[in-house]
Amino acid sequence: MDTLPWRDPSRAAALDAALRARILVIDGAMGTMIQRHGLQEADYRGERFAAGYDALWPADGHAHGDCACSAHDQRGNNDLLTLTRPDIIRGIHAAYLEAGADLVETNTFNSTSISLADYGLQHLARELNREGARLARVACDEAEARDPARPRFAIGVLGPTSRTASLSPDVNRPGFRAIDFDTLAEAYREAARGLLEGGADILMVETVFDTLNAKAALFAIDDVFAEAGARVPVMVSGTITDASGRTLSGQTAEAFWYSLRHARPLAIGLNCALGAKDLRQHVDVLAQVADTHVSCHPNAGLPNAFGGYDETPEDMARVLRGFAESGLLNLVGGCCGTTPAHIAAIAEAVHGLPPRPVPALADAA
Repeated sequence: MDTLPWRDPSRAAALDAALRARILVIDGAMGTMIQRHGLQEADYRGERFAAGYDALWPADGHAHGDCACSAHDQRGNNDLLTLTRPDIIRGIHAAYLEAGADLVETNTFNSTSISLADYGLQHLARELNREGARLARVACDEAEARDPARPRFAIGVLGPTSRTASLSPDVNRPGFRAIDFDTLAEAYREAARGLLEGGADILMVETVFDTLNAKAALFAIDDVFAEAGARVPVMVSGTITDASGRTLSGQTAEAFWYSLRHARPLAIGLNCALGAKDLRQHVDVLAQVADTHVSCHPNAGLPNAFGGYDETPEDMARVLRGFAESGLLNLVGGCCGTTPAHIAAIAEAVHGLPPRPVPALADAA
């Protein structure tokens, strides 16, 4: 789809100029910040979804419209807050931008019909993506208005879904698959359409643990770009799941890049699962082989016995500064357990350090 024009040429040019000038900072965890609000189930439902099971479930036994969620506990459905508590989501975006983020990610990690089906809300996929992108874009516009010389960008997030196309969820049936490529692609098309409608500057296929899922997402994105007759930059970020140094579907960082290189992403990177120290060797590999920008947004260390994250902003920033000093980074941020304090420390740590040279750009020059 490289032949298609940019959807917004001025935004694409501003992003390219920023990437050439410095290491850009991505925001931190959305879920970590939402947890700080101590929300109850009723908070997730809000007024729109407040009616209970008995009031909303029709006599024919089939849910219709928004009542489909009535039989499901909505606690933990963070994406729904885009509609029911937009003030919280917009506030989180604003906090990260104030901390120094150049790019904020939409609150759409689970906003595909596949993942939303767990909450009975699959019919809201397009709306959640559209409104998620709109909230992020508004926050970026407000930040730019305060500092016009520094553009801010909304990353439309496409998460991995709650199904995997490469692996069986049943140890007794290794050949079984809970999802197929076509179903994944259709769900990703719907999500991508919503993100573009809401004003996302970039689409990012992130936390990729199954490369076949990512291929379905990239295939779908190409279809949506063809429909629109225009494109936005695309980023891809994978997840090394453990000390084996591989994704859940078995690929090393190098294999991950070569499997997705055909999509010609703006950036390839790694996020989640591990802390910065444990990701260093794998980001190093990507920096050696990728002919595009490299990103990294790790967790704040490994989770502790209580499911929390203990790595301080100062410790994490010090490690990631080492990445930058070694010429490994073009974009950097945080994932699970990170906060605006982490992002502020990271932004300060990489400030003034040059971005990793991109071979393809050097050749073009």
